[in-house]
Amino acid sequence: MFRKIQILFIAAVSLSGLHAQKTTSVTPQKPKLVVGLVVDQMRWDYLYRYYDKYESGGFKRMLSQGYSLNNVHINYVPTYTAVGHTTIYTGAVPAIHGIAGNDWYDRNTGKNVYCTADSTVQAVGTTAQSAGQHSPRNLWSTTITDQLRLATNFQAKVIGVSLKDRASILPAGHNPTGAFWFDDSTGNFITSTYYMPQLPKWVSDFNSKKTGDELVKNGWNTLLPVAQYTESSPDNSPWEGLLGSAKTPVFPYSNLAADYAAKRDNIRYTPFGNTLTLRMAEAAVKGESLGTGAVTDFLAINLASTDYAGHKFGPNSVEVQDVYLRLDRDLAEFFNYLDKTLGKDQYTVFLSADHGGAHSEGFMEAHKMPTGFYGETSKKDYNQLLKDKFNSDKIVTKVTNNQVYLDRRLIQQNKLDEEVVKAYLIDRLNEDPSILFAVDMKKAASSSVPEPIKTRIINGYNWQRSGDIQLIYHDNWLPSYSKLGTTHGAWNSYDSHIPLIFMGWGIKAGESNRDYNMTDIAPTLAALLHIQFPSGNVGNPIVEVIGK
Repeated sequence: MFRKIQILFIAAVSLSGLHAQKTTSVTPQKPKLVVGLVVDQMRWDYLYRYYDKYESGGFKRMLSQGYSLNNVHINYVPTYTAVGHTTIYTGAVPAIHGIAGNDWYDRNTGKNVYCTADSTVQAVGTTAQSAGQHSPRNLWSTTITDQLRLATNFQAKVIGVSLKDRASILPAGHNPTGAFWFDDSTGNFITSTYYMPQLPKWVSDFNSKKTGDELVKNGWNTLLPVAQYTESSPDNSPWEGLLGSAKTPVFPYSNLAADYAAKRDNIRYTPFGNTLTLRMAEAAVKGESLGTGAVTDFLAINLASTDYAGHKFGPNSVEVQDVYLRLDRDLAEFFNYLDKTLGKDQYTVFLSADHGGAHSEGFMEAHKMPTGFYGETSKKDYNQLLKDKFNSDKIVTKVTNNQVYLDRRLIQQNKLDEEVVKAYLIDRLNEDPSILFAVDMKKAASSSVPEPIKTRIINGYNWQRSGDIQLIYHDNWLPSYSKLGTTHGAWNSYDSHIPLIFMGWGIKAGESNRDYNMTDIAPTLAALLHIQFPSGNVGNPIVEVIGK
């Protein structure tokens, strides 16, 4: 009898232990904070192009302690800023999330629509109303930040920070704790009444410190002796633009303080714009007590000065290299701040880019690479072609985002067949030496365009906001307005191949050359946090990065 009681007791204890184990296993642990770092216009190769000159605490720390995905691409066109940030945070593509460009043409009004423009809200923190009249209302899908708020019954705090309005607003989602961006008229971070009636005290306190003035007071010189910038072209190259009052694109930029006082946006083109952004991000961590509550918080940061410098000087400039070397040091300081504030490995960070950037046309020509300019008089030329054929003027209403918009009402009024008009124009466009493919966006799936271009056109086509014809230009050809510096927007690897590194809580160390897409970032974060995917998500979790 005693033996039977003993066996039953042992069995009960064992079952109790199993139950305890099961209870523990279904209560997932989570990081205190997720930090999204989107480095604007960062080509994947910048991780290694400047590797020998990076120190140990920034990019190298992420590469050695985190998990680097080396073959991540943007799976749509056009590859622009607003679209990239939206896709990273929604896991969706423009066809679904609605952000078809930084701006797009509205056929109904005949006007351009800026991606975050919202005339129903007012600026907060500045008297420059146009700088603050922004919200996420044009965004159709939820973001990973929205999903975190929903999953925690809005207990999780979400903050977006950027020099750019769109790069703060779109990542932060529809109902964040706050989104803040830089105002050129004051040099302060501002927001709109969509979010709050007045700035939080911590933002006002940060603005009162005039950190921008402090950062630029000694001008801008190279971090290292200029002779060590062997990864870049000579400092004074003819394809570089000018900064502020500088007469040549040459270090040092001694007048930067005066130029900043005269025009605050000059800080955007320097490494100090990134420094200012990360200082603001630190203020957000402290001011909102991010990472100290019972649930995971989210800090979405865009580092935009890399984009501004790239546009002005081009990827091969000493200026761009110096921006990245200084960003490397700034990231090290930021990670150290998070280590001390939250604890090392208590937060998860990912670093990626909204797009890359092409080499400057002048640089390519000087080195005997294929290149050229396109589109200077495209709208006028296309309308002339159609007038000569159909005796109808102004059928092309807009050429933007590498897309051609046709006036459908005018076509109907003139009793023309839209498909015939479109087919004729496409045939003529394909004779243009700058154009590789001109594609009817409605018929892209049945076109003879090779992959992955075909799928990227389909993913980028938002039937309510995109044009009628997608133009794919020859490799390395740039729009005529980019004769100095560079731009982006193409399907090619220089614009679409982006870095992606995860580091910290819940992340393995390692690297992979497997093929992934930008749309895989949001579902990976959702899997890590055990929350629902964003509403328009088409990506898949990158399972190899999760778990130690």
